[in-house]
Order: sequence, then C-alpha cells, then structure tokens
Amino acid sequence: MKAYIFPGQGAQFTGMGKDLYDGSEASKALFEQANDILGFRITDIMFEGSAEDLKETKVTQPAIFLHSVILAKSLNDFKPDMVAGHSLGEFSALVANGTLAFEDALKLVSARALAMQEACEAEPSTMAAVLGLEDAKVEELCAQVDGIVVPANYNCPGQLVISGAIPAVEQACELMKEAGAKRALLLPVGGAFHSPLMKPAEEKLAAAINATKFQEPICPVYQNVSTTPISDPAVIQSNLIKQLTAPVKWTQSVQNMVADGASTFIEVGPGKVLQGLVKKIHREAETQSA
Repeated sequence: MKAYIFPGQGAQFTGMGKDLYDGSEASKALFEQANDILGFRITDIMFEGSAEDLKETKVTQPAIFLHSVILAKSLNDFKPDMVAGHSLGEFSALVANGTLAFEDALKLVSARALAMQEACEAEPSTMAAVLGLEDAKVEELCAQVDGIVVPANYNCPGQLVISGAIPAVEQACELMKEAGAKRALLLPVGGAFHSPLMKPAEEKLAAAINATKFQEPICPVYQNVSTTPISDPAVIQSNLIKQLTAPVKWTQSVQNMVADGASTFIEVGPGKVLQGLVKKIHREAETQSA
C-alpha cells in the first residue's frame, strides 16, 4: 500500500516550485490563483527570494503548501491508500485526499501562519531538539519544570522537539543533558509551536476552520493529533483545530500506517526530511520522492 506524506515548515528552499510552474499550464494557473488569493506574488519569493525572505512565516507556510499540493496534482498515477502530513503538511494531505478544496486550504494556511506569528510575538517562546532520550523520559522531565514546556514533535525514536516559554525550555534542556541526552539545543524558531502558548492562534484559526467545507476524503488521513486513520470530515475538522496546541505524533502515525499495510512512503513536497524519519521509525519501509 502507498502512503503519501507531506512535509512541514523548514523544508523550504530558493527556487522551490519553479520547475512545476514552468512545466505545465495547469500548475502555472494554480500558482497564479495562489498569488491572487494571498494578495502578493508568493511565486516571486519562492523562485527568487533569499533564504531570509522564505523564512518569514506568512511566506514559509503557504510556499511549502503550494509546492506540495501542486506537485501532487501534477502526478499521473496519484492513487493514495493513505495520507499524512507533518504539522503544516497535514493541510497539504487534506487537499491531496479531497477533504479540502485547494483555495479553501490555502486561505486556512495563510490564516494559520498569521495567527501563529501573532501568538509568537505575544510571548517570548521557543523550541528545542532533544536527541538520544526515550519519549517517556522527555515527558517526565518536561513535567518537572516549573513553567510551560511540553513535547511538541515526536519525530522518530530518540528525536523529540520540546516547546514552551524560553526559561522553561532552557531549564528542560539542562535536565535532558543531565539525564544523558546526546543533545538538547534551542532551535532558531520564532515561537512555541504545538504548545499551550499557541492557544490564541488556535482560537483564531478555529473560526476559519469551522467556516470551511470539509468533504468526504478518497482515503484516510493519519492526523498528527490522533495518529489513527480518519475519514469522517467532522472528526478531521475537529482534529485540525486541536493541532496547533497538541503535539505532532509523527512516530506513532508512521507506526500505525505500517501496521495498517503501508509499505511505500512517498514524500510530496520540498526536501527529504520525512523519508529520513520514516526510515528511522521503520527500517524496512521503502521511501521515495514524488
């Protein structure tokens, strides 16, 4: 069975999507539609912008979404048995499996980026990568810290990202190192994604998500929040709202996809980060780029 997987923030690169834009009229039309919806020429930044330009949240999230979704739409033999996306990538996955219309999802991604940016500016916060500790140990140490710090991304065994207020994350990093973590280092991010500090963003996004039409998908999505195959549009909608403050359970999602018969994981979008994570979660899995 084929599982199509969609990357999240951090996979962007200068020139992303240019081959798709130049390669077909259908893809070009979607990019131009996106420029109109967003109210600025995101294609100019994607194709020619600097790494700094691409890092801006209002650009990064729609750029990765557009690259993934337009690539998926350009594939001749796109017949997914299941889909999943890492954080932002879940929106790409939901267009790919027919739950969301392209233009509706792009508007949500843009609203999500702006709401997250506002939440980041409201309170100084950060994230840190923790390598070489068991998940349960990371959870236990976060719980010991006085202040907001939580596991945010379960990327693969031995690789977790924690998220929260800056002093709490720094204190947690010290505890992780003392407990034997190979590394516990702050990440160059603007805020505490997938933590309770994203609550203001979640509330803003909830209104937009609730006003959007969710359709019956062509195949299940393994959502970050639930890690299980979901085909009910109402449940997908509810989980998508919770996603901003809940952890990305990527390890558990991939394990469940494998248990349900996934043998090939095809990454759709910029980079190969998810293929590397899948291999660390299940060595026997076949991985490829779309």
